[in-house]
Amino acid sequence: MQTKGRWTLLLVILSVFALLAAGCGDDNDDAGGGGGGGGGNGDLSGTVAVSGSSTVEPISSAAAEAFAEENEGVDISVEGPGTGDGFEAFCAGETDISDASRPIDEEEVAACEKAGIEFIELKVGFDGIAVLTSPDNPLECLSFADLYALIGPESQGFEQWTDAQELATELGADTEFPDLPLELTGPGEESGTYDSFIEIALADIAEKRVEEGKIKEDQAETTRPDYNSSPNDNTIISNIEGSEGSLGWVGFSFAEAAGDSVKAVAVSEEPGGECVEASAETISDGSYPLSRSLYIYVNKAKAEENKALSAFVDFYLEGLTEFVEGGGYVALPEDQVSETTSAWEDKTVGTRES
Repeated sequence: MQTKGRWTLLLVILSVFALLAAGCGDDNDDAGGGGGGGGGNGDLSGTVAVSGSSTVEPISSAAAEAFAEENEGVDISVEGPGTGDGFEAFCAGETDISDASRPIDEEEVAACEKAGIEFIELKVGFDGIAVLTSPDNPLECLSFADLYALIGPESQGFEQWTDAQELATELGADTEFPDLPLELTGPGEESGTYDSFIEIALADIAEKRVEEGKIKEDQAETTRPDYNSSPNDNTIISNIEGSEGSLGWVGFSFAEAAGDSVKAVAVSEEPGGECVEASAETISDGSYPLSRSLYIYVNKAKAEENKALSAFVDFYLEGLTEFVEGGGYVALPEDQVSETTSAWEDKTVGTRES
């Protein structure tokens, strides 16, 4: 009887351990599904495809590398062909996350809706568009009117800075342009930096020029076509370094990384207005006229189906400030971090930005 009692007790103990082990296994599965960040879950596996803005790419890449260190079974690809190209792939269902250096536009929203794709828009940080020239260029400040006269659709064919003088004066500017060849370089149409630059610096002036009959409607959302464009920000920096009369624009972090090899020109919104230099402080508080927000867009259905994707976004947002600042960008204030986190937790669909 004593032997039978010991065997009975042993079976009870083994049963308890089995139940505890099963419960622990269930907890790990839930964490992998995105409820608790997904970090360190060796059982998590799958793939995540991220594409879009070259500006946001360093932030997403940092998050992906850190996540992969703790989740070896997850393969995350991050590419930066440009915001527009990223949205095209995202709204075709080809990617899980779209990096963007501007809010999604109406045509892109329509493309996603047509494909039945619901997205969650998450603001992740701030950046500024730096206007750059050579350190040898004496110019210190440019207004939006100056930028339109140099880069806008009416400046096609201008080969010298002074060629834009008459147009700038007509627009109310009083800047005296240097007598130098105008060597213009910047991002191409695939870039969110290109779109943001037009929207912020050129669009209002262009619309007035349309009303005045100076340009056609289809020119209002473009720059001059005759400049050296590149999807690679470092190539743009290199081109600017090589010419005294250079002029170009890139994301603030790339300009900051270039150091003294280029000169960042202060910008004023109005002719004769306050010239503000790009810095983390002026970008964060919005006083720098060419400030912009940065985003990631998450495919809602894929996040519900793919535990690796959901866990990655959890991880991304938990370390958001570190990833953004590590990439050289400006972190969101705490209240906006909370808004982004709530949008993800609530799976809020659609865009909240104009």
